[in-house]
Amino acid sequence: MKSLLFITVFGLFAQVAQAEKMIVRLKPGSAAQLSILGEKAHLEPVVEELGIYTAELPARSAVPARTFLSQLRKQRQVVYAQQDHPVTMRSNPPNDKSFAQQWSMKLDNANRGIDAVSGWSTFGQGGLDVAGNDVVVAVVDGGVELTHEDLANNIWINKGEIPGNGIDDDGNGYKDDINGWNAYNNTGNVASDYHGTHVAGIVGAMGNNSMGVAGVNWNVKIMAVNGSTNNTSTVLRAYGYVLKQKKLWLQSGGTEGANVVATNSSFGVDYGNCKSGQYAAWNDIYNEMGQVGILHAIATINGHENVDVVGDVPTGCDSPYIIAVTNTEKDGKKNAGAGYGVTMIDLGAPGTNIYSTLEGNKYGNLTGTSMATPHVAGSIAYLHSAASTSFNSFYVNNPAQGALALKDIMLQTVTPAASMKNMTVSGGILNVNQAAQAISTYTN
Repeated sequence: MKSLLFITVFGLFAQVAQAEKMIVRLKPGSAAQLSILGEKAHLEPVVEELGIYTAELPARSAVPARTFLSQLRKQRQVVYAQQDHPVTMRSNPPNDKSFAQQWSMKLDNANRGIDAVSGWSTFGQGGLDVAGNDVVVAVVDGGVELTHEDLANNIWINKGEIPGNGIDDDGNGYKDDINGWNAYNNTGNVASDYHGTHVAGIVGAMGNNSMGVAGVNWNVKIMAVNGSTNNTSTVLRAYGYVLKQKKLWLQSGGTEGANVVATNSSFGVDYGNCKSGQYAAWNDIYNEMGQVGILHAIATINGHENVDVVGDVPTGCDSPYIIAVTNTEKDGKKNAGAGYGVTMIDLGAPGTNIYSTLEGNKYGNLTGTSMATPHVAGSIAYLHSAASTSFNSFYVNNPAQGALALKDIMLQTVTPAASMKNMTVSGGILNVNQAAQAISTYTN
């Protein structure tokens, strides 16, 4: 029988600032019931698999936030408590709309891209893994235009759910999650967004269809998850949905859930110190998702800042399942408005004047680390399609180790670049063709 958790905070009765919402992780076996000065606090699950909740006092409470947090941390049933920090998007506005070439997919003297073109001709255009399973990338962003002409055929569909009936048909804990989840309002109504639509096109706009652009992975499945801004708890709910779908896929032998191999995320807390103990939930969720084989392509800060020194969440976090990405330009140089760090930032990828899908069946250029990251997320999925049967078997039987092996391949096969030396872990720019060559001959 689970033990009940009673937390009583004895603080000042003076009328001071009300306590804000906190995030707590409880030890296994603890049921949550908070009592603050005799008033029942509201607890709401965020990631049930990890025992993470938000804790909030009644509106009339006068307990200071500092007192609330400090007392939570003293309870033996609480693993940690932290603030629900605000999170902001990482994107720059559109520029140079006449630039209509996908330079980022090439690699030659004029285009220092990821060499996807060479990969497509040798290893195919992506889609299924070598065992014939759909490969899914979760785009955790502001939303995706599901009906865009260049995306619609690649949007992930939950075949166990009946649209719009208000019932959790597949019993996964989410009602009407047909194409993903909206973590802002906890519904299956996935909203559209210009930024997320642009990101999704870089990951997996349908290729060779006589329209628009081609993503890194022409036939990947894109799971749309709203949850890129607001607070940490919103981000955790978004990731929690993705985690649940991958666990269901593994537990059911591929008949339920989704074979998510990567998330793409372009948000964070500028100058946050992930090693301070204030952001423990970020590492927890990335590590838990890594255990089921999910890697995380994460955009670093848009600013010429050394993340190793100034800090950043989440690219300054130490989960090994993160691939932290900075923004490079057409000539291979680091964008002047992009973060770096020889310890925390893994590699560069094209992120300047990137032409991709926009809302309203349109196309255009955006610039930022947000545009660099989906090249990596799409490439993670692509590598699962190019992988040897030996790698696929290793990944299926050891998803956490397999994910780290794929990350290592990606970092070991970059195109060396002077602008990335002493700026990133790998010292280079993503090269999906070379990575595909390496993983196609992988033996374990």
